[in-house]
Amino acid sequence: MMYAADDFRRPVDSNDGQAADYRPPFMRDYGRMIHSASFRRQQGKTQVFPGHESDFFRNRLTHSLEVAQIAEGIADRVNHAYELEGDDKIDGRLCAAAGLVHDIGHPPFGHNGERALDTEMLEFGGFEGNAQTLRILARLEKKVTYDKPVAGDIRAGMNLCFRTLAAILKYDNEIPEKRPDGSKVKKGYFQSERPIVDEIKRAVLRGKELPANTKFKTVECSIMDLADDIAYSVYDLEDSLKAGFLTPAIVLASPPRLLERVAQSVTKELERPCSEADILSVFAEVFGDIITDEPKAVTKSGAILAFTKAFQASQQLSDISYYRTRLSSALVHEFIGGARFEPNKDNPALSKVFLSNDLEMKVEILKQYTYESIIYSARVKLGEYRGTRLVSDLFKALVGDKGYVLMPDDVRERFQATDDKAIQARTVCDYVAGMTDRYAMELWARLNSDAAESMFKTI
Repeated sequence: MMYAADDFRRPVDSNDGQAADYRPPFMRDYGRMIHSASFRRQQGKTQVFPGHESDFFRNRLTHSLEVAQIAEGIADRVNHAYELEGDDKIDGRLCAAAGLVHDIGHPPFGHNGERALDTEMLEFGGFEGNAQTLRILARLEKKVTYDKPVAGDIRAGMNLCFRTLAAILKYDNEIPEKRPDGSKVKKGYFQSERPIVDEIKRAVLRGKELPANTKFKTVECSIMDLADDIAYSVYDLEDSLKAGFLTPAIVLASPPRLLERVAQSVTKELERPCSEADILSVFAEVFGDIITDEPKAVTKSGAILAFTKAFQASQQLSDISYYRTRLSSALVHEFIGGARFEPNKDNPALSKVFLSNDLEMKVEILKQYTYESIIYSARVKLGEYRGTRLVSDLFKALVGDKGYVLMPDDVRERFQATDDKAIQARTVCDYVAGMTDRYAMELWARLNSDAAESMFKTI
């Protein structure tokens, strides 16, 4: 049985005023996510390219919508291919719900904002986007409160089903409160959410112990995680082609230093070797339609003609939407079609969905190549550097002497309700992390700009 009664339980045992709700519990959760403020704010958060550069580029919201659709597609494909029916059937809408909010914890300015907040929070448990996602869903979103505090906090977030919360719990690691300077934060969940994670595990595991050397990860979470990788690998590449940052010609002529970095990143992520030849082989396959050995005759004019045709075909991916859409669709269909299912007889919730080694390598190469070539490019880094400084400046101003007076009333009240520096810092961190890129820039400008800023505009 894929789902049991405990999966539908919620942290707060109440019907939230909807005793006769006609919707299944997971559908209620889906609705709560869609209508939440945190979900809407994703439209104002950077994916790869800043939103003010072009309305075409994806933001965190459109990326999440794509992940949700791909996740539901993977669930449908696995149910069909493996003939999963009745109690064994994977709930595609639950997988889609996880996709909608998997990035909801990301701060403004993407991973650079994440690093800035982690640096500022180093002595108070750090900051990590996945941990913040759980914190928003289970604590911060203003929907339900506990009758009695849980780990010193009465907030219960959206009060989602335990199985829904499990679907976004990608990393079964408790982030330590203290860690050495210079060390990276471990992906997982904050200590403040440990009681909630314990409850999630008790409900989903149905009283059974987690097998030794096994990390907790539900089948819906594995599908969401796979959908996220597919979306990253395909659509970040598409945006880069549209922006003109990449063309097939540029990719296939990549300098050895870039290929070496990509190979190292892929090897680290997959924990198996990836070579520069593997990378070029993947892109030769992806861009195969524009690679031609015609004309056959080895002449000067023939070589010029072949080069001209290849260059024109390469440029088409940047200039003509039909070509980009066809490429993206083909890749997404290939990856969804390659999804494999491994049932867990002892606990069906921990069944796995994954790709074959070859397809997994292809996805990872596409993802890491775009990351290394675009995210680390000087043009993109310029904006990210500004975002990093801006997030750090905001945190320092708000957590500093009397900085709480600059925050909204509800945040200020929580800050002043305690003398615990860790709680105060986390309160400021939650506030800054929830900002959109534009809101953060506007608030920074109001604190730092010499230009006149209206005092009547709401904070």
